[in-house]
Amino acid sequence: MYLRFVKKLSWLSILCFASFIHSTESTLLTTKQQFELAQFTTFAGKTIKQVKVGWESYGQLNADKSNVILITHYFTGNSHAAGKYHSSDKNVGYWDAIIGPNKAIDTNKYFVISVDSLANLGVHNPKVITTGPASINPDTGKPYGLSFPVVTIRDFVNVQKAVLESLGISKLHAVVGASMGSMQALDWAATYPNWVERMVSVIGSGQSDAWTTSLLEFWAMPIKLDPNWNQGNYYDNQFPIKGLTQALMAITQQALAPAYFNQQNPQHTPLENAPLNDIRQQHGVVKWLTNRAAARAQQMDANHLLYLVRACQLYLAGHQDNLSQGLPKVKAPSLFLPSSNDLLLMPYLAKESHQKLLVAGKRSSYLEIEGDLGHLNGINHIQQHGTTLATFLATEI
Repeated sequence: MYLRFVKKLSWLSILCFASFIHSTESTLLTTKQQFELAQFTTFAGKTIKQVKVGWESYGQLNADKSNVILITHYFTGNSHAAGKYHSSDKNVGYWDAIIGPNKAIDTNKYFVISVDSLANLGVHNPKVITTGPASINPDTGKPYGLSFPVVTIRDFVNVQKAVLESLGISKLHAVVGASMGSMQALDWAATYPNWVERMVSVIGSGQSDAWTTSLLEFWAMPIKLDPNWNQGNYYDNQFPIKGLTQALMAITQQALAPAYFNQQNPQHTPLENAPLNDIRQQHGVVKWLTNRAAARAQQMDANHLLYLVRACQLYLAGHQDNLSQGLPKVKAPSLFLPSSNDLLLMPYLAKESHQKLLVAGKRSSYLEIEGDLGHLNGINHIQQHGTTLATFLATEI
């Protein structure tokens, strides 16, 4: 759900969307595209006018449009899954290690497409196109704020479906997503089983259980406690940057693992002089975490974070009463790749869905990703299962 943070990690590029590409050796070049809907009806039956989202693609769509792989992005991410926007771009998409010519998701074979979510967190990133609480309500001429309808994982899926249909696509060779993207991938397979031929869930889950729902609330609390939040009415005043920064601190720590924190702060000592002598002072590691969160907050929006939290809290694959009702609708062979030391979406969440699919007589495989990055192993270490992924995508249905 909630990736991206530390500069030294290759996925720091928090950029966004694009479309058609060509490759020069291992480098993809891509261009951002925009999709618009005059009106969109949410899962809860509310109407959003003039919806806009960004998207990008890699590779060529074949004649019968049967080679499409949809990449669904994570909580703090966007549709910039691979490649660069220009040759001198210093940042590549977050899954560049597995998307591209001759890579696990081979753009010589597949047309790979990704779409920004509604209420995308990076709304102030110039490479992001999204409609959400910070957008102008066409009926009032003012930002929606909390009048924006609650959106769900199903709504993200339905917007993606509209983008695909606009391109004449009616079948997915596969849908592949990490974290919040894994939620979308599994809901795709459960909701539109005749569309999805293969499903890959990376660092994912089948539902937001009681533990996960409560954990996510800790991301929302700092924003709601910031006086500048003002019940979401801050767009003409001071933004709740402090609350947003604290929320991003929590997200980052929970998305990583102790080993990474300790590696990045080798000089840490409990008996640090400043906090020992002044209760107002902080340890160096806290400043390290705060500074990075504050930098990220500049391109994000507090209300958007609240809406994404709620979408994840409401998540239940298939959107039925329970998983046992939703998952049997899946027709696609499924591959689950959780992170073994994930503190955010712990492996038991993926294993639950995997086992329920097996009980329902479905084809499902389960392998764990290893590494020292916790939840973020699903981004930085995904290539360790590149061969497995490539084989799975090539398997006849």
